[in-house]
Amino acid sequence: MIGKIFFITLSLPFSIFAFCPVCTVAVASGVGLCRYLGIDDLISGTWIGGFLISLVIWTIDELDKRKIKFFGRKPLIFIFWYGIAILPFYWLGILGHPQNKFLGIDKLIFGIFSGSIGLLMGYFLDFYLRKRNQGKVYFKFQKVVIPLFILVLLSLIFLKVC
Repeated sequence: MIGKIFFITLSLPFSIFAFCPVCTVAVASGVGLCRYLGIDDLISGTWIGGFLISLVIWTIDELDKRKIKFFGRKPLIFIFWYGIAILPFYWLGILGHPQNKFLGIDKLIFGIFSGSIGLLMGYFLDFYLRKRNQGKVYFKFQKVVIPLFILVLLSLIFLKVC
């Protein structure tokens, strides 16, 4: 089963792999740079979480377009993208520092979770607004602006909290 999923994943065009090993190192380096610049892990985690949920949704949409279906597809895609992003943070020792906690949870994990939920809320809000307006947007780039606005709002809230 896992071998089939791995083969199917590898057989997709390479452009779908936005989170290759080099990208994973780049994201981990980005967190390091954010720390160096004094940006809290809650804020950087928020943007990583938004990016990850976007990758999950995008991957599911791509597989739907190609009519690729398999058992447990959505949870497996979720686990794949989040695992490929979070595990390197753990292996590099970025996660788990006892003084880097917010409400008892690692700040980076809390930020990733918050950013993921925030971006999903933005997608759902966009969907709701379109449905309310007979399938039309209220303003240009609404589909992009609303989720990004929520991530910016979360970042500002975390900036005040930290």
